[in-house]
Amino acid sequence: MKDFFLLVGLITALVYTNPLHAQKSDTIRITKQHLQTGVLREGTHRYLVYAKMKKDSVRILTQFWTRTIKRTIHNGLPVIEISQEWEDQDSVMHKVVSRCDAVTMKPLYHQSWWKTAASRGAPVKTTTETIVDFINGALLYNGKQLSAADTAQREQLIRKGFESAQHAPYFLNWHLDLETFPLLPFKNGLTFILPFYDPGTPSGVKEVAYTVSGSGTLTGYNDQQIDCWLLIHETQGNKEVFWISKRTKEVLKLEQEINGRVYRYKIKLGFSY
Repeated sequence: MKDFFLLVGLITALVYTNPLHAQKSDTIRITKQHLQTGVLREGTHRYLVYAKMKKDSVRILTQFWTRTIKRTIHNGLPVIEISQEWEDQDSVMHKVVSRCDAVTMKPLYHQSWWKTAASRGAPVKTTTETIVDFINGALLYNGKQLSAADTAQREQLIRKGFESAQHAPYFLNWHLDLETFPLLPFKNGLTFILPFYDPGTPSGVKEVAYTVSGSGTLTGYNDQQIDCWLLIHETQGNKEVFWISKRTKEVLKLEQEINGRVYRYKIKLGFSY
């Protein structure tokens, strides 16, 4: 559990600081016109997620992520619904239901549930639930509707993050990055600036840069050679490389290096069951 809190702290610090480097000339600032939502593959997809404290060390903090994509209706609007369930060593630790506009991918609804230890080493886990309703402008945290009158610091920050999204002309759900990257218009050397917001968190809308650095090949079952785009995101002390299939557009692999001493991986499993 100590390793878990260390990793979460590092990732949180890196995600919410310095998200945007100097803009390059071959840059696209992503808007609703750039996304190709038709490429999303409906159905259930699973990822193995783990970390290493050194490249050659044993795998730790193993999780299985189940992500289900379907097209449905929300408040009379056609939407893409993405459900997530994260399992750790002994239980389900995180559940999410997110609904986005079926054409633009703009978030409309996000319900998130977490089960975590209250503090490092604590034997008892607590649960939190957040509901973000962008259509009706409602934000509920553990059953309480947050407003400008709330005085608790965390609630104030969550509210400010939500308000930044409500005032943004366009933004995307950062909790759906694995479903967002396949929609991008890939071209070698191109940098995308994505307006990301992680609903229900203290962070507001951030402009985040991802660069297509070239191509790579993954070897799949039966020695299948899978041609991939390499999408890179870098900030100080953090480097993420996403491997995205050129044929199916799916994110197949993430390699993340944090401060040269923590390594994190997401691997798409070949079969869903």
